[in-house]
Amino acid sequence: MLVFQSLGAPELLIILAIVVVLFGATRIGDIGKGFGRGIREFRRELKEGQDEDKHETDEKEPAATDDKKR
Repeated sequence: MLVFQSLGAPELLIILAIVVVLFGATRIGDIGKGFGRGIREFRRELKEGQDEDKHETDEKEPAATDDKKR
């Protein structure tokens, strides 16, 4: 990680310029959009999974209390 500590603003600007030249501004925008969509999809699926787990847990708890009452 010592390599990243020596990178300053001028070095990062040079790297950014090289990336823009290699991929082009349009392609970089498309990559960013795709990356953002992927993260959004991942978060949505993660939330849905957590909601399903919570719903399943809520359904199991009343059944366990019914057995204790008998």
